[in-house]
Amino acid sequence: MGLLTREYPPDVYGGAGVHVEFLARELRALVDVEVHCWGEGGDDGVIRHRAPASLEGANDALRTFAVDLAMAAAVQGRDLVHSHTWYANLGGHVSKLLYGMPHVLTAHSLEPLRPWKAEQLGGGYALSSWAERTAMESADAVVAVSDGMRRDILDCYPALDPDRVHVIRNGIDTTAYRPDPRTDALSRIGVDPTRPYALFVGRITRQKGVPHLLRAARTIDPAVQLVLCAGAPDTPALDREFRGLFDELNAVRDGVHWIPAMLPRPVVAQLLTHATVFVCPSVYEPLGIVNLEAMACGTAVVASAVGGIPEVVDDGVTGLLVPYDEGQPEAFETALAAAIDRLAGDPDTAARMGEAGRDRAVREFGWDTVARRTADLYSAVLGGS
Repeated sequence: MGLLTREYPPDVYGGAGVHVEFLARELRALVDVEVHCWGEGGDDGVIRHRAPASLEGANDALRTFAVDLAMAAAVQGRDLVHSHTWYANLGGHVSKLLYGMPHVLTAHSLEPLRPWKAEQLGGGYALSSWAERTAMESADAVVAVSDGMRRDILDCYPALDPDRVHVIRNGIDTTAYRPDPRTDALSRIGVDPTRPYALFVGRITRQKGVPHLLRAARTIDPAVQLVLCAGAPDTPALDREFRGLFDELNAVRDGVHWIPAMLPRPVVAQLLTHATVFVCPSVYEPLGIVNLEAMACGTAVVASAVGGIPEVVDDGVTGLLVPYDEGQPEAFETALAAAIDRLAGDPDTAARMGEAGRDRAVREFGWDTVARRTADLYSAVLGGS
């Protein structure tokens, strides 16, 4: 089987990359997996591809298509191809057409629901949307990472046969993400371990909603620190907006920490462990692996009630959900601040929610289960081809 992805270790920067990393690891015990990803060099079972030098500086969508063609050329002889995100979907589709092999596609997000991507890709957004639609409607099977994502897929692509859309939720490695009693990373960053803090981990994108959090933080209890592990802005304009909001907040309250660098997983786990509350203010989220990471570390979650998040965060049990309405951003920010204050002001409740979250992550979201269900889907597709 050829597994096609943009992200793969050591180049993982988002939830889709985390998904592919752990899925591939567990699948290797069940099927013959060859990973095709972006980058240079190669490892055992991993082939990396890059766009040709002639496309240096070209629109990212064109460069993506060039990598997809290289992937398609390299998977000849495989019995099935499985693509992740629009960055690899066209490679899967071309492989299906060229070799007659089945194409399984996992949707981690949907281009029609991310119109702000036009800020980043310009006219390339039309190309990314075309690639996703073409691959989605032709794939032999589509994996949705949540029930909410399945509904979104069928709403966005009504030509797609619902019987070909299967829900296999994201997983979490509860050995990599588990409570860490150490506080050395906090000390290096400058976080006061004796004060409560709210934590955000994610990219600076419209999707992740971090500007909402920065505005909400103006009114949260001054005793609560805010730690932002936020980098990789989509556009220079969004970077300027984030920096402006951060500087405004930093000028009126202390305990605001911004870490723009990608942190090693053990450091993130330590930050998650000691956070009073993890905050996920996303305006669009098919599932939200980062919420599972927080729960696995025993931390209560405050999250927007969008997409697949309610399937992960059990409102009132493992955290608090905040309704989001695109037309009422101020109401969302006010409610977000109130939810953070509620848990920061009631550490016993926050701790109970954290324990319940850890139990739920271990019980329901193991990667071994995800891999078994994925391998079973491969068998069903191959049996019907």
